Formats: sequence, structure tokens, C-alpha cells
Amino acid sequence: MPIKGQVDNEEWSVTCTTELTAQGIVCSIGVEQRSVEGGRFMHRFRHVGTFDNEREAVLAGLKEGMTWIRLRAAKTINL
Repeated sequence: MPIKGQVDNEEWSVTCTTELTAQGIVCSIGVEQRSVEGGRFMHRFRHVGTFDNEREAVLAGLKEGMTWIRLRAAKTINL
């Protein structure tokens, strides 16, 4: 059964959803930053790894999404 996770505040949000595939469990991640120059930044991607269970997948997905938010806030990456 897929698990969904979300962490957010006034300025950003991170969501992730697990999915069972033939290779294992994968996690799709979405990040959103509000109130950035030019409006709103949204990015969707899949975690590079596969996992043995949904719990590990959703925790890794949230961590990866939070890393994106931190790097964007520090202006280390700009897409």
C-alpha cells in the first residue's frame, strides 16, 4: 500500500509518495517554494534509490526534498 508524507510551512512544502515497482519500492518527491522571485518554484522528481519498505522510502524522500529546499534557500542551486 502506498504511503504519502508531507512537511510544510508558510514558505515551502515537501511531499512524497511511495510506489511498488518490479525493482522495489520507489519514492516520488515534490518540492514547492512560495514567495520566491518571479512567483513560485515547483519541482518533481523520483528518488534515485529503491527501498525494501515504504517507511524507509518515505523518510528518504522527505529528507531528499528537504535537502532541495535548503539548497534553494541558500541559493546554492537555481533552476
